[in-house]
Amino acid sequence: MKLFLFVLGLSALAYAKDCVNESPTTVSGTHAPTEYCSGDLIFEDNFDDLDVQKWEHEITLAGGGNWEFQWYGTNRSNSFCEDGVLYIRPTLTADTIGEQAMMSDLLSVHGGNPAEVCTNAQFWGCERQGSPSNILNPVRSARIRTSTSFNFKYGKAEVRAKLPVGDWLWPAIWFMPRYNKYGTWPSSGEIDLMESRGNKNLIHNGVNIGTEQVGQTLHFGPYWYLNGYDYASYVVNNGAGYDNDFHLYQLEWTPEYIKFSIDNKETTTIRGPFWELGKFDERAPNTDNPWRTSKNLVAPFDQEFFLIMNLAVGGTNGYFPDDAQNPTGKPWNNQSPSAFTEFWNNRGSWLPTWDLDTDYSKRASLKVDYVKIWAL
Repeated sequence: MKLFLFVLGLSALAYAKDCVNESPTTVSGTHAPTEYCSGDLIFEDNFDDLDVQKWEHEITLAGGGNWEFQWYGTNRSNSFCEDGVLYIRPTLTADTIGEQAMMSDLLSVHGGNPAEVCTNAQFWGCERQGSPSNILNPVRSARIRTSTSFNFKYGKAEVRAKLPVGDWLWPAIWFMPRYNKYGTWPSSGEIDLMESRGNKNLIHNGVNIGTEQVGQTLHFGPYWYLNGYDYASYVVNNGAGYDNDFHLYQLEWTPEYIKFSIDNKETTTIRGPFWELGKFDERAPNTDNPWRTSKNLVAPFDQEFFLIMNLAVGGTNGYFPDDAQNPTGKPWNNQSPSAFTEFWNNRGSWLPTWDLDTDYSKRASLKVDYVKIWAL
């Protein structure tokens, strides 16, 4: 047996040395391969089980920096695998701690062991005080990431997913940099493979921006208020809706360009240099270019990123525009200091669309069949 294992080890090493084409892909993390060639599958999950060593759950009340309404945690009510599919599912905070506590209690999400540590303290993400005018996060959900298990630079990624139905749900599949080589967001970049809205009939400027629309975007810029995403943001509408079937969300990331596709059909190809693409010299003269010392055309997208999948709810950053038309209206205003309370008090308008009492509310869940990433 020892001899057999030794021979296998030599074989794997020889295979790596005998690669026909050298791959520009780099990887790191506990689940990253040590040897691979161009075209090799370097990360895969078919969700026969929820591997918590591969997927870290974020624990926070922070709201993604957008004052979203969800509380992210590790409960299997919000993230689980069944029949080879990952479900990320919304539930109500009131069902856990009671409605009165949402209006009066101090909620701490600090845990007692390493798997329960609050992961984001920004925006009162680890502790919040509820009040009648500004209640605690009214929805519970999940956000999972591979920041310790798998990071990669350059490659091809494919996620097969079916999007949720439910007013004001915000599913996302995206990538963030492991080490923020160029500084804090968005200086080090963000790659949004898929974002969408769960409303069936949300209309803005005559276009359905709900379940019929998916966005794919790059975020980059020297400061949070100086972001070049307007020059690298694309939407694709599908009259059948992205909630009615599984679709392929695809990324091809090379040292020369980043290409987005859906169901093997190219959405767009984006090329650097990103300082010029974002027109930052025109928009903010005399601003320092954080990527000026990089020799790579795609900087800041020349460092390792990790994968995130989550289901958010609402928020006040404008992703759900105040002037959009929804059959039951919009239950909060993006400028309101009491948006959380407004959303909850108007739950009679949105909660029925989540259908929480039918089939474990799978229609309102982000459903992921598989994740696959290959080396270039």
